[in-house]
Amino acid sequence: MREALRDSRRETWAVLDRWRRDPAVVQTVRSTAAATISYVVALGAVRSPAPPLTAPLTALLVVQVTLYSTLTTGIRRVNSVVVGVLIAIAFSALVGLTWWSLALIILASLVVGRMVRVDEFVPEVAISAMLVLGVTQVADTAWDRVLETLIGAVVGLLFNTVLAPPVWVGPAGESIEDLARRMRQLMLSIGEELNSPTPVERAAARLHEARRLDNDVADVDAALRQAEDSLRLNPRVKEGLLHRIVLRTGLDTLEICAVVLRVLARTLTDLAKERGPVERFPRELGVALEETLGHLADTLVSFAVLVTTRVSENADEAEARLHGELQAARASRDNTAALMLAVVQREPRQWQLYGALLTEVDRILDELDLDHRSRRLMEELDRATRERRERRRRRLSALPARLPRGRDDRRREERHASGDR
Repeated sequence: MREALRDSRRETWAVLDRWRRDPAVVQTVRSTAAATISYVVALGAVRSPAPPLTAPLTALLVVQVTLYSTLTTGIRRVNSVVVGVLIAIAFSALVGLTWWSLALIILASLVVGRMVRVDEFVPEVAISAMLVLGVTQVADTAWDRVLETLIGAVVGLLFNTVLAPPVWVGPAGESIEDLARRMRQLMLSIGEELNSPTPVERAAARLHEARRLDNDVADVDAALRQAEDSLRLNPRVKEGLLHRIVLRTGLDTLEICAVVLRVLARTLTDLAKERGPVERFPRELGVALEETLGHLADTLVSFAVLVTTRVSENADEAEARLHGELQAARASRDNTAALMLAVVQREPRQWQLYGALLTEVDRILDELDLDHRSRRLMEELDRATRERRERRRRRLSALPARLPRGRDDRRREERHASGDR
């Protein structure tokens, strides 16, 4: 009984610890806390008969998933809410809430939102105006909504500044590994079909699966952009630039491999059309190709694990594993090339398709090569460093033009102007 109770407690603490480390759970708790705190502050600061719901609404809008997005989009969000409230003030002072006044306020909000350049938050101008118009019929009460908006914005910004948002590198790394495993599974499935007569329809189905990898790459790219934003301006993260470049270049490599995999599936489909309902390869060559694709599939996963590993010891282990997989894949590729040459000399009809298969294998091996990756990382780091220096130089060069000019400066300019005349 006691052992069962200890096991139950251990499992409960494990679940709680997993929730505590989950960025989605952390963000949900942070958003709830920020909205609640802003509501409590607004209750004490705003004297209005209506509940100050605009404050928690604004806090929810401002508290973004990353500190970088909060600081970069928070101002535009606040502007959109304030503009919507001001439009509602004007309408509440003139008309009530009817179908035609609702249509006018939506039209005015969307037009004004584009004029004040709140960018992607134009719909929030209309949303804020409608919410305030629905609960506000007196102009004085509407001004309280402006104060509530400012309270919610300040609480949201302070909340994200004091309590930094979670870092989304873990979910992004998991999505990269999932993409590599899906590519591995597809490559293994293609290899298993090389030693049997494959109908054109089945080969075409594999080609469609390879094309659908583009959607998976887009999903991983969205997760990676969120992770990159969570690393910017985050006090809990050191070497954020390096982490962003490692993940981004890793995804770029997998995207290139996905494109090559699609071309590989296309080549095999064309070969199935050429040969008809017979085996596409002699038995020995088919087995060698299946072995090569199997090694390539394992190399893809090892590469993804290396990209997403952050601890130095685990990174060394992942690099050693990838190095071993690459050596095995290259040895298998050389064996396949020798067998393929012998087959082409006997049956030169499909030599261009055989050569295309070998070229596509070489392309994947070149992309996953450790030396190639090291060069790519150094190039991206140098480019990012140059861009950062250039931005800093432009800001410093533009600083004197923004500073107020003294009386002596104006006199020198006037003297130069008179001398030119």
